[in-house]
Amino acid sequence: MKMLIRTCAALLALASAGQALAQARPDTWRMSCAASADMVRRYGALVMHSGPDIYDRYVSSHAACYLDEETVPRWVPAADNPQCFIGYVCQRRYGGPGPR
Repeated sequence: MKMLIRTCAALLALASAGQALAQARPDTWRMSCAASADMVRRYGALVMHSGPDIYDRYVSSHAACYLDEETVPRWVPAADNPQCFIGYVCQRRYGGPGPR
């Protein structure tokens, strides 16, 4: 019973943290290059705002992609660097974008 309570508490904590992060939508234009890249490394996969009406999912490694996807390096504008290497995006190896 204690294990069930601990598991539920952990799931609730993760859910609320995920919701707060989703609402925040970090903006690379307002962050330093190092801070933007660090967020991607820390979370592993993260949707960030990187330009006018541009939201993309940036990942730190192939582990955050589907099996038929590969990582493609991505540079975005940051507050201190117009060409900041932030990490990668997942892209299908064959053909166009797949279902998400």
